[in-house]
Amino acid sequence: MRIPLYVQIIIGIVAGVIWAVVSGFVGLSSLTEKWIAPFGNVFLNLLQLIAVPLVFFSIIGGIISLGNSRNLGKLGGKTMMLYFFTTLLSVTLGLFIVNFFKPGNTFDDASRLDNRINYELWLQSQGAAPHDNNWYLDDSANRESVERLRELSQFAETEDMQDRVDIADDAAQQGPLKFIEDIVPSNIFFSFQDNSNMLQIIFFAIFFGIAILFIPDEKKGILIKFFDAVTAAFIKMVEIVMIAAPFFVFALMAGMVNEMAGDNPARILDLFTGLTWYALAVLAGLLLMAFVIYPSILALFVKNLTYREFLRGISPAQMLAFSTSSSAATLPVTIECVEENLKVDKKITSFVLPIGATINMDGTSLYQAIAVVFLAQMHMVDLAVGQQLTIVMTAVLASIGSAAIPGAGIIMLMVVLSSVGLNPGWVAIILPVDRILDMVRTSVNVTGDGTVTVLIARTTKFLKGD
Repeated sequence: MRIPLYVQIIIGIVAGVIWAVVSGFVGLSSLTEKWIAPFGNVFLNLLQLIAVPLVFFSIIGGIISLGNSRNLGKLGGKTMMLYFFTTLLSVTLGLFIVNFFKPGNTFDDASRLDNRINYELWLQSQGAAPHDNNWYLDDSANRESVERLRELSQFAETEDMQDRVDIADDAAQQGPLKFIEDIVPSNIFFSFQDNSNMLQIIFFAIFFGIAILFIPDEKKGILIKFFDAVTAAFIKMVEIVMIAAPFFVFALMAGMVNEMAGDNPARILDLFTGLTWYALAVLAGLLLMAFVIYPSILALFVKNLTYREFLRGISPAQMLAFSTSSSAATLPVTIECVEENLKVDKKITSFVLPIGATINMDGTSLYQAIAVVFLAQMHMVDLAVGQQLTIVMTAVLASIGSAAIPGAGIIMLMVVLSSVGLNPGWVAIILPVDRILDMVRTSVNVTGDGTVTVLIARTTKFLKGD
């Protein structure tokens, strides 16, 4: 009996982790780094190689197949509305969890007081004041702590962290319409060279596809056959790559865990020290999205598909998203899973999924909401209702501009921190566990994309002429 692909990928993930831990104990981490991990990077490169042209050609083909601009408007409007709704839902859930369980309050009072003083010292350097107008620096009882902390820096100011702070500062200072300006490329060929410019590629593909809808039928017919053939070729490339996916995933996980732990595998457990409740809060929120919120949405609107059937169909993409931490790299497999396993028409998948992989970051938005309030709690900063509403809107809008690549969520988190007057450098506190949580939230992102795509496919009837 043939083992299902998602089971093979799970085996690869588990085997990769076990190999990295065992090789670390016996001193073979160098072997893993030099002879195994490179195959994981090859896998990522292959998927990213396919993802960009697949997005471009599939969107154009999908728009042409819709038949007219009215169908495109109907599909586009519903897509944006549902993606905005699920993202808003995820941020709200994250805020509820972090305000209810208060993981940041689990640190001892002395540590939180030091954190608060450090925060106020940072505010002084910025020429700002705390929102609650309560200066612990002025309390004579804290004088000794203040003097001690003035001589110390809270975080090591690494070049990498400073680069991230600079990027976040630039993003925070941009105007409200900057993201619209960035969507329109001046040179599409430059956009193809950088995976972080996926929104520009999608814009050009939509624009090009709309233009084709208005050209004469004889020329349109030639382009329809061309784009169908090219898209089919890229899908076949995905199928070829996925034959070796279990091995590639093994190499990817072995390399990642080896990089985190090196010759000291026990360090993986140490990463969660002090951050246990934060990590559990994020995981709880992500699992609720994946196994409560999404099933409830499907149960309400889709009557002929059980969530077990949905999970079975989308599982290869979920496992791949977990191992790659990249919605963009997983996109070719997501498209194949939704079309082949869930029987969604390619005119839907070719439009909805590429847009989802770029702007729909449910898992990332939930994590940002929890992370910001958690960091505020551990610094004895009470965020008012207005500030938490700012978090909601900033996280939702940030998800649109967040690149669908590993680690992009950290930069956007820094933007959200800045939006409510908190130190963006605080991301250094949660970095030790971010890579692991990033894997889970990427799986949730992909699950959300699949849920919305199925929902649209089962509830949309196109106008005549499609």
